[in-house]
Amino acid sequence: MVKVTANDIIKLKHAGTPIVCLTAYDFPTAATVEEAGVDLILVGDTLGMVVQGHDTTLKVTVDDVVYHLSMVRRAIARPMLVGDMPFMSFQKSDEKTMANVGRMVKEGGAEAIKLEGAQPETLTRTRKIIGAGVPVMGHLGYTPQSVHYFGRRVVRGKTAAQAKDILENALALQEAGCFAIVLEMVPWQLAGLISRALRIPTVGIGSGVECDGQILVLHDLVGFYRGYSPKFVRKLADVTGAMRDAVQEYGELVRSRRYPAQEESVALTEDVWKEVSRLEKAAED
Repeated sequence: MVKVTANDIIKLKHAGTPIVCLTAYDFPTAATVEEAGVDLILVGDTLGMVVQGHDTTLKVTVDDVVYHLSMVRRAIARPMLVGDMPFMSFQKSDEKTMANVGRMVKEGGAEAIKLEGAQPETLTRTRKIIGAGVPVMGHLGYTPQSVHYFGRRVVRGKTAAQAKDILENALALQEAGCFAIVLEMVPWQLAGLISRALRIPTVGIGSGVECDGQILVLHDLVGFYRGYSPKFVRKLADVTGAMRDAVQEYGELVRSRRYPAQEESVALTEDVWKEVSRLEKAAED
């Protein structure tokens, strides 16, 4: 089994092979995702919403990401594992940023990290992280950590000024050394233009088919999340429905004493039961 690296992700773009990416947050789902053949797994700060039940990603901590990274790390061998830098984990200082990156790599097992935005300080820290030997994935367009600035689920790049800004930021992230860039909720024409302009791959989420790869939140893909479902999500399963049906059936089986069946139970041998059954009679006396 050949391990996927940042260089392999770049090679997929130049080979014209779409890059398959998904999120995962725990051991069993990560193992299943790997078995299905994805190239890259992201432990995203979306765990704050689909796992922890928050309204936004903003409450996720470095501790949270490290914890979930470590579970996913134990489950996978081939896909590249990327950890999301949560809100305020890289904005404070170079020193704090590098300490957090170190934890995600050493404790969580991340092989790359993802940063939102392309502010001057973000570009500086991107270079420092890469200089320490850790690949960096960028993230442009709609950036969930800026929810209080942009609003919820706002398409970015719908005006010429916004489009120019995103393109320039993508080129700046490439120049800073990123190996790939997530484009979230960007008009498909602009995403295609950016993809053609870059030497590194774009990974789209709600940004059209002309990106070099695609990523979705696993819980959205398989129908295991009760929150808001964006237009771009294509649900390919109904895990919530299947789980609910199984639990309801289990309840009916228990209440009707049809579970567990004899073949699902452990029995004493006949001679032991004869001896043990005397205890019941003695207790009654």
